[in-house]
Amino acid sequence: MADKIKLEHNPVHIIGAGLAGSEAAWQVAQAGVPVILHEMRPEVQTAVHQGGGFAELVCSNSFRSDDKKNNAVGVLHEEMRLCGSLIMACADAHKLPAGGALAVDRELFSDAVSKALREHHNVTVEYGEIKGLPPKEWGNVIIATGPLTTPALAEAILKASGEDALSFFDAIAPIIYKDSIDFDIAWMQSRYDKKGPFAEELGGDGADYINCPLNKDQYETFIQALIDSDQTEFKDWEKNTPYFESCLPIEVMAARGPETLRWGPMKPVGLTNPNSPDIKSHAIVQLRQDNALGTIYNMVGFQTKMKYAAQAEIFKTIPGLEKAVFARLGGIHRNTFINSPKLLNNQLQMNVRPQLRFAGQIMGVEGYVESAALGLIAGRMAAAQALGNVVSAPPLTTALGALVEHVTGGYMTGPKAKFQPMNINFGLFPPIDLVYKDEDGQRLRGKFKTRFRKSKLAARALKDILAWA
Repeated sequence: MADKIKLEHNPVHIIGAGLAGSEAAWQVAQAGVPVILHEMRPEVQTAVHQGGGFAELVCSNSFRSDDKKNNAVGVLHEEMRLCGSLIMACADAHKLPAGGALAVDRELFSDAVSKALREHHNVTVEYGEIKGLPPKEWGNVIIATGPLTTPALAEAILKASGEDALSFFDAIAPIIYKDSIDFDIAWMQSRYDKKGPFAEELGGDGADYINCPLNKDQYETFIQALIDSDQTEFKDWEKNTPYFESCLPIEVMAARGPETLRWGPMKPVGLTNPNSPDIKSHAIVQLRQDNALGTIYNMVGFQTKMKYAAQAEIFKTIPGLEKAVFARLGGIHRNTFINSPKLLNNQLQMNVRPQLRFAGQIMGVEGYVESAALGLIAGRMAAAQALGNVVSAPPLTTALGALVEHVTGGYMTGPKAKFQPMNINFGLFPPIDLVYKDEDGQRLRGKFKTRFRKSKLAARALKDILAWA
């Protein structure tokens, strides 16, 4: 495939064809700069990937909320669309009914990303593991190897940086075949009957989730079973590794208190059981569609570190799932990220080796979209460098700019400030001066005030991204 490369400019080497690497490659190639995309799969597999396609989704099939008016991740979606994101284009092309969320068919999404890059005239794919730091003659490199960076490359990065490894545990939720679910007990409904932005386009009626109800006794028995379950034991060198708070194993949440799950992923609000309309559910388990055929559904918020036998036994006690057949059971894996604020400059380059940029989860962002977003920015910066130019980071008032500010440490203050993985949220945006009153001049309070503030931050972000996009 080497004859595809055009030699008007030196190529940008991108290591890793996950979400960040794929997006970075697309942005570089679309700028007219040749790309050599290095990917080790399927020759060398990770502990959690299933195949060799680009941008494979591992933990979930959801890109989370697509609400660009009131939700930070929805704003990030829209900013990326405005920037010509390949990841968002493929996600939009293969979306599934999921209420207000953007969920995709994993295989079709990965196939679309892979096809677009393999067929791009500026992209050459080279398979094989990169076992150390790239040679200096490569010149312009993006490392987008993700949180499962191979030990050899991770060790080389850490040796060059002089920093200790930073890690956290992440978990995966089980997936169940729909035809094994008992719909005499379970039912289809979105919370508050909320229809997603694609309901009409997808032919959906807004009843996008499968719901399984539990009464008080069933819930309390379930919680105790989680706490007492047979769980994966960590090795000595792993025992001090923290969990990522936004993706806690369900049994860890259960151990935090009996009501934690009931007001977390099992909250019963906004749902009415048509099979027993006069009985209020004490807790509800939701499952979200995972493929375009609608044959498999994943258990929302049920990421777990329980051993396989314990998962099958305990999850089958959930009403409606007594005869569940699992397409995939859950699991846990160790993720590694670098101390980006200390190691990177505002061009996302390594201070001690400026020819190396980083992108994606290895930088200390969490989430599919956040990872792809950093790939988008790193790709544009690398392409500009290849063309003899410089692209600054997006404005701080945008979701993209807020992520750059997070990974470069702009908001970290004090000697004890500790860098941790982060999802995009409005807390990363600079504040905005507002008068909290409605159209009638009445002062806004509580959730109305919060929603008003979020809407204004979202509107400002989508306005300010336009020039950079």
